[in-house]
Amino acid sequence: MKAYQIKQLAHPSKIHSSNDVPIPTPQQVQVLVDVYAAGVNFFDILQAQGKYQSKPPLPFVLGAEFAGRISDKSPLPPGCRFKRGGTSGCLPQRYSPQAVERSSSDRVFGHAQGAYAEHVVADPRGLLPIPDNLSYEQAAVVFLTYTTSYEGLVGRGQAKPDDWVLVHAGAGGVGLAACQIAKVLGCKVIATAGSEEKRRICIEKAGVHAAVHYGKSDWQKEVMQITGGKGVNVVFDPVGLLIPSLRCVAWNARLVVVGFAGGTIEKVPANLLLLKQVSIVGLFWGATFGKDPPRAKQVLNEVMSLLSSGKVVPILYEPVYDGLESVTQALADLEGRKTWGKAVIRVRREQGERAKL
Repeated sequence: MKAYQIKQLAHPSKIHSSNDVPIPTPQQVQVLVDVYAAGVNFFDILQAQGKYQSKPPLPFVLGAEFAGRISDKSPLPPGCRFKRGGTSGCLPQRYSPQAVERSSSDRVFGHAQGAYAEHVVADPRGLLPIPDNLSYEQAAVVFLTYTTSYEGLVGRGQAKPDDWVLVHAGAGGVGLAACQIAKVLGCKVIATAGSEEKRRICIEKAGVHAAVHYGKSDWQKEVMQITGGKGVNVVFDPVGLLIPSLRCVAWNARLVVVGFAGGTIEKVPANLLLLKQVSIVGLFWGATFGKDPPRAKQVLNEVMSLLSSGKVVPILYEPVYDGLESVTQALADLEGRKTWGKAVIRVRREQGERAKL
């Protein structure tokens, strides 16, 4: 099969897809999925170089988020309710059927090592049916990206209607998702972005109330003016801007640490937390499945409800990257901050589907 295989640890710029990678063999509790689309993540760049906490043995196939169909050739483990190449849907027993009862196909999305490939193996208990109103490309960005943003705002940030929410890197994958979700929650959203184009994306694609340039020395003053001098109630930070953000937060604000895309892990002076009685909370969504399975289940169901109802529609970078041979370019564009929203690799098309312009 074709896949983006890492034979030796290296920067993705030095790696290209291969055409002779063996199709993975499902173990006892796994199914084989035909991959139609895969989400592009920054940690893929780190994992290819051996700099990420997850270090699969060489050789391994890169990629994590995917959407596809249960393969016609897949075994079906005992208790699996998914069907092969048919029209009957199924629901993994670990999830509530209420959130996905309307799904009626074996189209699935999930998270597993090896998503940049024509086929991937996965535990069916960790897969969810794709809502009928989502494409493969849209579904491929849900399991990690939209769930991260939802838990960051709702579970960790305790965002409420009418709260002012500040989303850093608002034009990024989790950033735009956070902007969308905050709007659905009834919050007033301010996004930050480093270029005029990306600030425009935040306004046009996610409908934020305002977008500011966090590269300016006094961007916090602009935030304070927008909020009428009150400051923001929630800060969603995947960049590493906690200390600067403390200059424009309200009393009892909640700051959510999502990541450190800016490259710096901050050391926050405790006295700054005391002055406005703020809370700083961390978010490690990937570990939630093992540490707090009931919460992971609840978040997935609530996100599925938002997607199935059409209240949230995943925002993808355009154009979608076509074919596994484009993985190197997609990762380069992500690293070079050329993308906005969520970058996606289209691995294959439905039979008879016409190419999109």
